[in-house]
Amino acid sequence: MCPTFHANKPDRVLTGSLGPVDVRIGVTQAPREINIELADDADRDDLKSRIEAALAGATDVLWVSDKRGKDVAIPSAKIAYVELGSAEGDRKIGFGD
Repeated sequence: MCPTFHANKPDRVLTGSLGPVDVRIGVTQAPREINIELADDADRDDLKSRIEAALAGATDVLWVSDKRGKDVAIPSAKIAYVELGSAEGDRKIGFGD
C-alpha cells in the first residue's frame, strides 16, 4: 500500500479533450503497480510534463486525480516507471491483431 501525502496537493484538475487514458506507475520496493484511470477529459500533455518534472526531481510528490476525483500521491523518489496509454487501445479480447 502506498503512503498518503498531504503536502503539494495539486491546485487544478487535469483538463483537455483526448479521451480516456490509463496510467500505470511502478513503485520501487512494491509488489504491485499503481493503475489509475483518468477522466475522459484528462490532458495527456499536462500529465506527461508533471511526470517528467517528478522524475527529474523538480517535485517531491506526483499527484494524479482519477476519474472519480480521488487524488493519488506517489513519492517521486519511489517511481520506477510510468506507462501512459489509452484505456480503450490497451484492452483487447481474443486472438485478433
